[in-house]
Amino acid sequence: MPPRIDRASSGGHSAEVYSGDVFVWTNFVFWIAQVLSGILTLYFWIVIAAAVMSWIEPNPYNPIVRILRALTDPVFDFFREHLPMVFGGIDFSPILVIIGIQFLQQYLLPTLTRILVFGFA
Repeated sequence: MPPRIDRASSGGHSAEVYSGDVFVWTNFVFWIAQVLSGILTLYFWIVIAAAVMSWIEPNPYNPIVRILRALTDPVFDFFREHLPMVFGGIDFSPILVIIGIQFLQQYLLPTLTRILVFGFA
């Protein structure tokens, strides 16, 4: 049995949309959104761990410390260069990174997902 074809009009032009293709595209977009959300959540916890580590004097040769610094320092340095957020010896760049992650997860990612699935309508 051939797949069902829905006819949709787009700007006066008739377009054929296969139901199976729309289903596959929708699932793919939602899967990508979930993977990106998981990566952002993981990076959120990496930023938290790096911020807590900055309160103590960890061994700089410890492999975990080196990995955390390699993952977070480039992002922290970007915020430190463009927005000098050090007041009274306290560095607020981890807070800005966390706010950025939350913005991406709660606003930008769902918005892009809806646009990719449903369009601009």
